[in-house]
Amino acid sequence: MAVYVNIEELISGKTIESERIEFKKGWNPGAVYRTICAFANDFSNTGGGYIIVGVQEENGRAVRPVAGIDETRIDAIQREMINLNNLINPVYHPKLSIEEVDGKKIIVIWVPGGPNRPYEVPEEIKSREKKYSYYIRRYGSTVKTSKQEREELITLANQVPFDDRPNIQASLKDISYVLLRDHLRLTRSRLAENLEHLPVADMLEQMELLSGPPEQMYPRNVALMLFSDKPEKYFPYSRVEIVHFPKGEADPEFEEIPAISGPVQYIIANTLSYFKTNVIKERVRKVKGQAEAIRLWNYPYEALEEAIVNALYHRDYQVREPVEIRVYPNSITILNYGGPDRSIKMEAFEKGIVKPRRYRNRRLGDFLKELDLTEGKATGIPLIRKALRENGSPEPVFNTDDDRSFFEVQFLIHGDFEGEIILPSVKLPEVEKQEAVELSESALKILHLMAENPEITIADLADKTGVSTRAVDKNIAKLKRANKIERIGTKQSGIWKIK
Repeated sequence: MAVYVNIEELISGKTIESERIEFKKGWNPGAVYRTICAFANDFSNTGGGYIIVGVQEENGRAVRPVAGIDETRIDAIQREMINLNNLINPVYHPKLSIEEVDGKKIIVIWVPGGPNRPYEVPEEIKSREKKYSYYIRRYGSTVKTSKQEREELITLANQVPFDDRPNIQASLKDISYVLLRDHLRLTRSRLAENLEHLPVADMLEQMELLSGPPEQMYPRNVALMLFSDKPEKYFPYSRVEIVHFPKGEADPEFEEIPAISGPVQYIIANTLSYFKTNVIKERVRKVKGQAEAIRLWNYPYEALEEAIVNALYHRDYQVREPVEIRVYPNSITILNYGGPDRSIKMEAFEKGIVKPRRYRNRRLGDFLKELDLTEGKATGIPLIRKALRENGSPEPVFNTDDDRSFFEVQFLIHGDFEGEIILPSVKLPEVEKQEAVELSESALKILHLMAENPEITIADLADKTGVSTRAVDKNIAKLKRANKIERIGTKQSGIWKIK
């Protein structure tokens, strides 16, 4: 069974953080099963991890070309794993996939965070006398738990993050095939190769998005957040509300923008599109004696993007409150409910060094990273501060309460724009998926090339635009979502129809 993430991006560490990947040059069942145990325990709620057998590691990165696994041994290894899985307590069955990389076979073991933690495994899986221990991941290594960590791990028993729990109020009918298909194609998943033949239930099962017995499977919450047309049905008020106060909050005049709702990735795209069009302003300042002008923004897009993505990623979807964004004459405030982990001190936000002990939505983050909407673990605050600093903007202001019931970030306007009133758009169109897509120059160039030559191939598009085939695939997916193009005929002999 193929893992759903793109294998090249997995090995390179682009879609999954390196500390969640363990490379093994050869098959060593003792070391492999200690790491399976650690990933299954998912001590920090980061979503488990991947063990890649047949790939040598050097300074945390894969050595290419890969070493590979002797193909004559693969069947024996798979049979051995069936027996060894029963030695994990409680029994745990990781997902296994045989992949081909650099012309050689490798084994990819996907270990999602287990629902029945804590797990323990024999210290030496092959020894006759088996001494069981708990293992966790720490700084990219598999380690035996200390007494304190073991006690904390035990307290996590059966505590599955909300986004990874089954939703018994929903069924497979609530999952949109179109949304699922677009995600798999956009992320170049191997599952996309079988879209026409593989039932939705099988796709969701391979992606670990279903729970329950075969006769009654329920989608997990993260599947409904991303692949349901109306997630608010299951997570009330999971939307973004934007309010403009052109003269400040004390003035009775304010303007509410229609709430932005839908799948999480579209909420993010629509919200960012709105701010880019209606709020963010640019100014070019000429400098005497200098050829290059200085470009300034009232609010740097990168900082707002990171804050908005984090608000949707880290919010508590069990709380019936929207993400609130308030636009004032000289500031923007973004508020989401479900504050930061109590282990994080407010001083850490001021210093820009935020390292949460565990994440609220362990699966949602993985999907957002695949879509290039978030960079990964603990990078949000540093990226926000860096973008503001490079723009010459004031430092952000962070706020929460003692109960950590909310988290708020305030952006202050750049000094060159103080006093300018930001008026809301006269009309915000109804949020449609195709309207949420912002087309880049590359996408528009691809559209032009398709109009000139409807039979043009992906490789030719990459060559003429000077970008990778992966980037071409992403732009084609955006053009399809924007309802700009349609594929007529088969993948091999079809043509591009411009709408």
